[in-house]
Amino acid sequence: MADSLPTEFDVVIIGTGLPESILAAACSRSGQRVLHIDSRSYYGGNWASFTFSGLLSWLKEYQQNSDIGDKSTATWQDLIHETEEAITFHRKDETIQHTEVFCYASQYIDDSVEEIDALQKNPSLVASGTLTKPLDSACLSEETHSLYGVSYGMPAKDTPKNDGEILLEVTGIEETQVKEKYCGDKTCIHSVACRDKDKNKPIVEDNTDEPKRNRITYSQIVKEGRKFNIDLVSKLLYSQGLLIDLLIKSNVSRYIEFKNVTRILTFREGKVEQVPCSRADVFNSKELTMVEKRMLMKFLTFCLDYEQHPDEYQNFIQCSFSEYLKTKKLTPNLQHFVLHSIAMTESSCTTIDGLKATKNFLQCLGRFGNTPFLFPLYGQGELPQCFCRMCAVFGGIYCLRHKVQCLVVDKGSGRCKAIIDHFGQRINAKYFIVEDSYLSEEACSNVQYKQISRAVLITDQSVLKTDSDQHISILIVPPAEPGMCAVRVTELCSSTMTCMKDTYLVHLTCSSSKTAREDLESVVKKLFTPYAETEIDKEELTKPRLLWALYFNMRDSSGISRSSYSSLPSNVYVCSGPDGGLGSEHAVKQAETLFQEIFPGEEFCPPPPNLEDIVFDGDDKQPDAPGTNNIIMAKLESSE
Repeated sequence: MADSLPTEFDVVIIGTGLPESILAAACSRSGQRVLHIDSRSYYGGNWASFTFSGLLSWLKEYQQNSDIGDKSTATWQDLIHETEEAITFHRKDETIQHTEVFCYASQYIDDSVEEIDALQKNPSLVASGTLTKPLDSACLSEETHSLYGVSYGMPAKDTPKNDGEILLEVTGIEETQVKEKYCGDKTCIHSVACRDKDKNKPIVEDNTDEPKRNRITYSQIVKEGRKFNIDLVSKLLYSQGLLIDLLIKSNVSRYIEFKNVTRILTFREGKVEQVPCSRADVFNSKELTMVEKRMLMKFLTFCLDYEQHPDEYQNFIQCSFSEYLKTKKLTPNLQHFVLHSIAMTESSCTTIDGLKATKNFLQCLGRFGNTPFLFPLYGQGELPQCFCRMCAVFGGIYCLRHKVQCLVVDKGSGRCKAIIDHFGQRINAKYFIVEDSYLSEEACSNVQYKQISRAVLITDQSVLKTDSDQHISILIVPPAEPGMCAVRVTELCSSTMTCMKDTYLVHLTCSSSKTAREDLESVVKKLFTPYAETEIDKEELTKPRLLWALYFNMRDSSGISRSSYSSLPSNVYVCSGPDGGLGSEHAVKQAETLFQEIFPGEEFCPPPPNLEDIVFDGDDKQPDAPGTNNIIMAKLESSE
């Protein structure tokens, strides 16, 4: 592929995350020659979505430290001239840390999945209770394959299309807890089996008042793994947000479909409750008294045009939003709803920021449904791919698995002239856009990164059961202690094409203070019950059962100024990875800002031309209609 690549471009973009993909589409649409490359084998970077087996492959890549530069087949030093210098790229992607995997679902083996029952072949593993074994970074042992039921060696793939629905079988014999923990460049496996040794334990009878719950095994999850599309970053789209406006304006929306988020939930006094959003929801709510309903509607009406009433909040600008809410004589119930489920801000945010967030929430209501949010079918990873498709339509060239070794900088002008790839090919361009994770440690030596704590769960029921099992919900769990961060929970049903039937895919996100597991495990325990424990504790049967869990920390490189990077050439621009916010407004703002810096005066992602307006040069064009030629000539003369 590299041998056939052109050597001259206007813009070279390295990384296929959302801001880079939007920039690629904008540059290509404005007539620039664009080369868009990524060292990874999939689109999206940390914005990507994976099938279940693809996610396991992704985990293995990070377990092996994702060494980007070791397999280069050509040396680049000989290609640097005396008047030039090189800025090398980072050899390892270090944006993901502290990955931990837990499997709570039954390890029952059926004929449809090729697995090796290592626990039965090695009774000592069960007798010992725990197993700690460092694994070679190049491959996993036979025992590890049996625990996961799938080889890590399967390559990561782009987001797949959904297969036909397959009915689940109610099976399961043994319960096993499995843990894989990332430890530097090694992986530690811990296995705790709960076979039939507790034969005398009390049997929990089925409750006839509740629907019968299917018993889902790990082998079923693996078998239907292509029905999962698991996002690395959990976000939603505001229906009146910048990303929706850009999708509509650029007509990229034709490449993607959305579903409306159906419920906004809150966690209060140990219970999950639905939050009333619209006027109808408020007056139909059974959680609020009539007085509270009137107070809430009055306050929300004020928030819609709070700028017109500065006297209402001018004296509280220096106060936190939570303190301001107390002055509005709202009950603790209403303060909780407004702060955590409508404004969706931290308690410490300022009054102005809280009012802005509340207004934004209210303005987004009713455009596409009863809530302000949309979710893309097949996951967030579809969004970068849609903009990449638009770039390709207008002539952009794409290369995945294409590694860049260095930037070539002219010593005299200080501008970047070219890149050198792992094949030793030199590719020249005028402008270069690089995703933050590619930059070397020297370039980022003065950068202070934040971290995001993430958890991905597979469960068997919704956190708030209703007659329908096809709800998409967002839940904010307030911090347990002052100073801690609230946890955002997004629950996706199978109709979003992100999980198999009779399961839910749950994403947890918060700002990191410790490892992801330490930050999020307490919230997981409040909302869910590990699968094996449901046979023991009858009270816990009211909670959804946790089948599988992944914890990891992700770098948040948003909000970093250009001046923080060292020795960056003037025509090299940096895009950040995902931020911790609910929406993707930061990515859109960043892409538009960088585009205007590079091409001032150019329209950012203009609407595509209508097919009727496109005129092709050639001898075989259709004869003009009477008078048409005169009109065109008149336009040309007037323009001159």
